[in-house]
Amino acid sequence: MTDKETLNAYAEKAKDYAKRFTTAKPDLHLAAFMLAVPKDGRVLDLGCGTGRSSAFMKKAGFKVDALDASVEMAEIARTENDVEVTIGGFETLDDVATYDGVYANFSLLHATKAEMPEHLARVSKALVPGGFFHIGLKTGTGEKRDALGRFYAYYTDAEITGLLEDAGFVVIERSFGADEGLDGTVAPWIILLAGKVK
Repeated sequence: MTDKETLNAYAEKAKDYAKRFTTAKPDLHLAAFMLAVPKDGRVLDLGCGTGRSSAFMKKAGFKVDALDASVEMAEIARTENDVEVTIGGFETLDDVATYDGVYANFSLLHATKAEMPEHLARVSKALVPGGFFHIGLKTGTGEKRDALGRFYAYYTDAEITGLLEDAGFVVIERSFGADEGLDGTVAPWIILLAGKVK
């Protein structure tokens, strides 16, 4: 994610984001991902933000790599969550058969729809055969910016499932919900856990 306006919004709101999304334990979806991945597995937190999920995974014994395009978010990850973050966009992922799991929780929704197939192909390539992929997105159609200026691409269940299948994944679990975001708007979402076809 290298959209300048989105990065500027996160730079300005990084501390607010960290305060809003602080929890004492992993949520159900992160817990499910950690149960799926082998206990001593290597995982990538793709678009890790403030590193909260990375910290939970590290504490659980996983080998965690964290990637995010926001320097300000990465600094919070380092100072508040003891997570070292590689600064870079989704397009910098070039690992091959490296990870047992890739966790992309509401990060890839900042990529354009035109870019999504390439990003999913990169994720698939980075996973070992049989590896697991968690992806959270906002549901809907089209692309637009929110009140903070952040770019979003919205997906239907059928749309993202088709893209995942094209990239070599099989969806294992799906969940739906709605939550208030950093912009104060309640938005519906979908979270999918998928496995890379061996």
